[in-house]
Amino acid sequence: MFLVTGATGNVGAEVVAALAKAGEPVRALVRRPDVALPDGAEAVTGDLNDPASLGDALEGVAGIFLLPGYHDMPAMLARAREAGVRRIVLLSGGSAALENLDNAVSAYMTLAERAVRESGLDWTFLRPRAFMANALRWLPQLREGDTVRAQFPQVAAASVDPADIAAVAARALAGGHEGRIHDLTGPVALRPADQVAVLAEVLGRKLEFVGLPDDETRAELEATMPREYVEAFWDFYVGGTLDEATVYPTVAEVTGRPARTFADWAEAHADAFS
Repeated sequence: MFLVTGATGNVGAEVVAALAKAGEPVRALVRRPDVALPDGAEAVTGDLNDPASLGDALEGVAGIFLLPGYHDMPAMLARAREAGVRRIVLLSGGSAALENLDNAVSAYMTLAERAVRESGLDWTFLRPRAFMANALRWLPQLREGDTVRAQFPQVAAASVDPADIAAVAARALAGGHEGRIHDLTGPVALRPADQVAVLAEVLGRKLEFVGLPDDETRAELEATMPREYVEAFWDFYVGGTLDEATVYPTVAEVTGRPARTFADWAEAHADAFS
């Protein structure tokens, strides 16, 4: 049995689907037991910030697909080990490699990896770069018109399809990837303007791209997130400390097929933009 945390999120939902499709026994950790899941997947409620609540979730579980950033990951991991869990596949990120504890994002990724390393469990770290699904943040603008205003227009990222992250995660959960760090990207680095151009072609719309200057980007960020996260993203994308443009072949190496392109992702999710 495999337990998937964040089971209704962009990546977790894809992990549940991939495991269910492969016929693997999969349990989805959710907040509501009536959530819709693929056939063959079992829903269980629990709170990773409260290890004592995980008894039912951990019963019979061999491996966990784990998200980072919970309050007391060492205690949660100890509870998992006591329950008989053997393997953790951690969804981390490229900023974990920076090990910058002064950067709020890098810090929680770094500390999560350290907790898993020190847990005594077998582990695999997945370090995806930007998600293709981040383009869904433009949905409100596309519902209002044909202009997309984007933050950090100068930054190119080899964004990855969450379904590809899930495909790698499913293989890592099955074993054979212990002690490995998988850097995950799509096949090419694109700037926001390039992504909008792909969306225009897929959707059959004439879209206009407007790159926001730094002052407008900062104002938008400060209106939507805590200041320490604003500074973290500023460090990454204005300071240039995080490389998301380098392309890695890991998806193809692990899955045996090419990583999906942004056009592939856009076509698969075109209905969301209707």
